[in-house]
Amino acid sequence: MPKLTIVGAGSYVFARRLITDMLTFPALKDATITLMDVNPDKLRVMEQLARRMVEQEKTGARIEATTDLRRACEGADYVTTAIRASNSNHNTLIPDKYGIHYGIGDTSGIGGVFYFLYNAPAMLEIARTMEAVCPQALLLNYTNPMTMLCWTISELTRVKYVGLCHSVQGTAQQLAEYIHKPFEEVAYKVAGINHMAWFLDFTWQGKDAYPLLWEAMQDPEIYARDAVRWELMKYFGAFITESSVHNSEYSAYFRRTPETMERYLNEKMWGVPPKGWTREQRFAHWMQQRAAQDAENQRLANGTEAIPVERSHEYFSRILNALETNAPYVFNGNVKNNHLITNLPPESVVEVPILADGTGLHPCFIGALPPALAGYDRMNLTIEELGMRAFVEKDRQYIYQAAQMEPLVFSQLSLPEIRKMVDEMLAADQELIGF
Repeated sequence: MPKLTIVGAGSYVFARRLITDMLTFPALKDATITLMDVNPDKLRVMEQLARRMVEQEKTGARIEATTDLRRACEGADYVTTAIRASNSNHNTLIPDKYGIHYGIGDTSGIGGVFYFLYNAPAMLEIARTMEAVCPQALLLNYTNPMTMLCWTISELTRVKYVGLCHSVQGTAQQLAEYIHKPFEEVAYKVAGINHMAWFLDFTWQGKDAYPLLWEAMQDPEIYARDAVRWELMKYFGAFITESSVHNSEYSAYFRRTPETMERYLNEKMWGVPPKGWTREQRFAHWMQQRAAQDAENQRLANGTEAIPVERSHEYFSRILNALETNAPYVFNGNVKNNHLITNLPPESVVEVPILADGTGLHPCFIGALPPALAGYDRMNLTIEELGMRAFVEKDRQYIYQAAQMEPLVFSQLSLPEIRKMVDEMLAADQELIGF
């Protein structure tokens, strides 16, 4: 039976979800599941919850827990990561003072670069520990910013990795809902970069379903739920992955002024707070949500009520099942480009369909994206490469240049103003960044 290590097992959502998913597959239900987290209290809760799930489902899974990373990775076949290395919010709060209003700020742009700089040392430590104690293991990363972290692992280590996100299958489910068709009846081909991959094909019962999407966009209620992505489809010709809130950050079209934010962002969208909320109120709301989930986990871990065990839409367990059983499975993952998308940089990280089977992971060749779609992705890949280079070479100039290249930033600030904002961000998080 395989050994799986979950790093960041105290995560209030991911660890429970991934353990649950594993227990639903016969090939995985007897695996060794090692939980690792630096927070012993949260780890203890998740360990007890996992043991209760194993007992309830009457599987042979073996649950281990440790705060020692090396011990957790020893002998692992698979290591998955869902971590947050810092509670700093300066990556969004300081840009906010300069008129740069991020919705999430953890993927691209200067907010994403700083979020990457917080998490990169921990992710690199995990990868290098794997090189030492489980060099043949596969790293399945859920931590953001996906592209920059995977690119760093590719540059600095020999670890086999794939970056996983739920934006592709999540968006596909939304699109099926928008056209009022069962999800089981749609098919799609998606490629690009994480959070900015494009539905190159979208079909229903074997027929092109894009005409149905164009029709759905005319419904004011449906448009309001995803205005940013409908606008991108209208002007770029294809629907993009991840939420409208995330995608509103990746260009200068949607958050540049209060008027554009009012026009394109509303409370019907995921991630948009009630009108009038301050950023501090939003953070407080998020913390309340996390506290509520933590409380639920503690109640289930220490109680006697039945724990819901239902497979989620995450790729993770399905990939492991394919690798362990040789039952083919296709998913979208983030890997080194290696000319998979011919008009994106070959050394970059791209999100493409990947076939998993008993012989491993096999990324699919895409060819060239339509020029405008490739250009949109290249614009963001430039920022993400500069962020990655800043960490790899320990050179702050790349951080300044990343900010200078971000459309949302340069649409509002002069070069000296950008430098001043970045200097303030660097000063606020000097201990986290370390160079």
